[in-house]
Amino acid sequence: MASDDIALLADALSKTHVGDGELSFKGLGLKLDDAQSVEELVRDIEQFRGLRALRLEGNTVGVEAARAIAKALEDKDQLQRCYWSDMFTGRLRSEIPTALRSLGSALMTAGARLTELDLSDNAFGPDGVKGVEQLLKSPSCHSLKELRLNNCGVGIGGGKILAEALIDCHRKSLAHGSPLRLRVFIAGRNRLENEGASALAKAFQLMGSLEEVHMPQNGINHAGVMALASAMRHNPDLRVLNLNDNTFTKRGTIAMAQALRHLRNVQVINFGDCLVRSEGAIALAAVLREGLPVLKEINLSFGEITEAAALVVAQAVRDKPDMEKVDLNGNCLGEEGCDALREAMEKGDMLGSLSDDEGEPEDEDDDQDDHENEEEENDDDDDDDASDDCNEDGEILKENGTTKKDDSPEKPQSSAEIMSFLSCPSAEKLLQLGETRTSVQQQVHASDPHTAAEILLKISSLYSEEPETRTAVLETIDAVLKKLLSGSDLSSYCFLSTLLVMMGLLKGEGKVKKVPLVPGQLLCLEHAVQQEYFPQHVASLLHTFTSSEALESCSSASERLSSTLEKKCH
Repeated sequence: MASDDIALLADALSKTHVGDGELSFKGLGLKLDDAQSVEELVRDIEQFRGLRALRLEGNTVGVEAARAIAKALEDKDQLQRCYWSDMFTGRLRSEIPTALRSLGSALMTAGARLTELDLSDNAFGPDGVKGVEQLLKSPSCHSLKELRLNNCGVGIGGGKILAEALIDCHRKSLAHGSPLRLRVFIAGRNRLENEGASALAKAFQLMGSLEEVHMPQNGINHAGVMALASAMRHNPDLRVLNLNDNTFTKRGTIAMAQALRHLRNVQVINFGDCLVRSEGAIALAAVLREGLPVLKEINLSFGEITEAAALVVAQAVRDKPDMEKVDLNGNCLGEEGCDALREAMEKGDMLGSLSDDEGEPEDEDDDQDDHENEEEENDDDDDDDASDDCNEDGEILKENGTTKKDDSPEKPQSSAEIMSFLSCPSAEKLLQLGETRTSVQQQVHASDPHTAAEILLKISSLYSEEPETRTAVLETIDAVLKKLLSGSDLSSYCFLSTLLVMMGLLKGEGKVKKVPLVPGQLLCLEHAVQQEYFPQHVASLLHTFTSSEALESCSSASERLSSTLEKKCH
């Protein structure tokens, strides 16, 4: 090593920070290739008594230099925090695992008990994960609280290796009576995709100790999101959930909403740029209404959410005492929608900027929806419809993306007359059912909002002003809606959003057959809204969508419904 280089190194090392058990070489830009190049750095480590934190980020470390540093760490049994991000710039990818193994082996030899490990911004790929695999499985990581692997190019394979290492660490630490309780997990920009995310979800569910999860920009779509959602339910202390820039769509969003119902400590949710869309936003609004009591921030920006759905979200959050920021920028609101949203948010400073609003959505975009629907079907052939994701706890659940049956009672047997009526409904058949017509409600379930909405629209289409028929239709409608609206806000909102899609009042995902509207359907809703079983907040949701042009063909009935909704809401 030239004398000039030694002088430069000495000058850099003179700027190291020492304090609180921390030795920092952060950001010095040192090019450490071999043992000679790290002599002074090694000396500083060796002479540092009570070393608890070592910062090497912002330098570039070669294999031989890593071995020399590792040798100095072999007796540092008090080391707890390793900040080793951005440490291999300009190095061959094949070098990095070897360097990491040397450093990890030293920590294991020393008997260190790590609480923080930061390896972010090291583009080491799956092989880099292999380089720290043994460290993560060792007693040195039984005490790990924070693991940061942001922007490492981990990939699907690396995600699986990482998941297995964490599962192994938990199993071994549990056997020693002190299970791994990881609190912070950061792994953004790693192309984990569905398989990597689903593998990690198993580890998350097993640990059940997470407080912060940051996994933005990982190419995860609904299948991986559903697996993560299932895992999050088992982490009751979760405070921050950041899945920005993945692809939720309706299925992923509803699964995540179902998980969030069970979490009482969440303060920050970042689902920005996740293609949440309107149906997903309505599901999240339900959870915002009935849960998440200490939420401070929610980001639903750039999610293709329309004005009415955004207003439902705004109504759900505006009374939350700790709410500080709602980000709905970059959605499909239009100028009037932006103004309406600002007006709806009573705390003006709570609503973030709307400067990047995408404007009002196109009237139809079915070709794009069909294409996306085909892609989703290819991803998950067994999941034909999104309705299964709206279920309550006693019905079909998703565990790490796998459907299972819970111990719910079987559906009651339906009479042949009721089935005959539903297959080809008519006023005559409904009247022939007599008092048993209210048993139609046995055929509707909150877990299947599509079928429920279809049945409701069939029955309400029979409405007429003839007294006997009117009474029969309204009694049946009351029985059906009373059941559907008696569950959680989430199940009620999922049903209602599906109903709105079928009525053409809300643009949905995939191929949903819209029902030609007749006045009787709106008049049945107008009657139902006035009943005690119909909650005011559900009426408010419905009212948000009734100004649609789709109701012009039933203008008189539409006006009656709107007027009744206005009274109910105020």
